[in-house]
Amino acid sequence: MLELRPSCEHCDKDLPPESQDAQICSFECTFCNDCAHGVFENVCPNCGGGFTTRPVRPATAWKAPWWLGDHPASTKRVHGPKNVKEHREFAKNLKRIGPHYR
Repeated sequence: MLELRPSCEHCDKDLPPESQDAQICSFECTFCNDCAHGVFENVCPNCGGGFTTRPVRPATAWKAPWWLGDHPASTKRVHGPKNVKEHREFAKNLKRIGPHYR
């Protein structure tokens, strides 16, 4: 199950569980939309994969136990600003390849 990390790894912007601004890669690296698509150009600076919108876990127990109350979001912040200049070099060729082909 997704950790639902509480913040952007690059800029440390809060990304609460209900955030529609959270972007994740297949390894669950978590960034805000501005960093994922603006700064990193849809190339994860950690793994080279692409980003997708993180799903929102239901806040209501529509079908317990599958809800935020029984499976809370992580409170552990993963913050480590990336070197944007190094990333641009890393992503130069990758961003030309669709994420599903990387």
